[in-house]
Amino acid sequence: MLLLSLQLLLSACATAPIPSDSAPPAPSAPAVTETGYTIQLGAFSVLNNAARFTDTLRENGLDAYYFRHDSGLFKVRLGEFTSRGDARQEAARLYESGMVDHFWIVAPEDYALARSRTGGQDLLRDEIVKTAEGFIGLPYQWGGSSPQTGFDCSGLTMAVYQLNGINLPRSSREQFTAGKTVTKSRLARGDLVFFSLQAGRKISHVGIYRGDGSFIHAPGKGKTIRVDTLSNTYFRQRYTGGRTFIQY
Repeated sequence: MLLLSLQLLLSACATAPIPSDSAPPAPSAPAVTETGYTIQLGAFSVLNNAARFTDTLRENGLDAYYFRHDSGLFKVRLGEFTSRGDARQEAARLYESGMVDHFWIVAPEDYALARSRTGGQDLLRDEIVKTAEGFIGLPYQWGGSSPQTGFDCSGLTMAVYQLNGINLPRSSREQFTAGKTVTKSRLARGDLVFFSLQAGRKISHVGIYRGDGSFIHAPGKGKTIRVDTLSNTYFRQRYTGGRTFIQY
């Protein structure tokens, strides 16, 4: 039976004041949850058109991102809602404002996570990697309006997982804390691999393990999303650990 490790570890409420010379309680692990209803918009043959549309949505305060669909077209998703009705209400608002001319609602049962409950763990892992591969070569920016703003590694992993039904925390450090430790020799497709690329920061980079020692990541400003290997000297020396969010 497939179990998604939903790390909802909340700090326990103290029943008495903490003495001033005591260490503060350890912070709780960020939550990993299942994706609710989202709104999918557009079907663009030109990447720049999808990127501009995404930027417009973000400028209007909407949490949007674009991705390459199986059809080869670029599509945009935004938001997360607890019910189909809430998602449809927001989509209708966008339609009435003239920002979109068509939309459809993606439901929890549409994600690979839901299908994997009958199809098995490998189905989910394969879909995560397949989704990540769709980003290879794209000038992907999370929360930026131009390629000059650079790429965001944890934004990539968050988008890939959300497209498959799993909400990860925002930053690479939070993702590292939320996942379950997996040794390098036990890494499986779809797990996350973490690195320390900046002095003084234990975790500063994350990628999606592809199998056979390779991973997909957004390497940094001025570069496209690509595949690298854990055996590469640069990454081998900076490797911090692996984390999984999928387990039996």
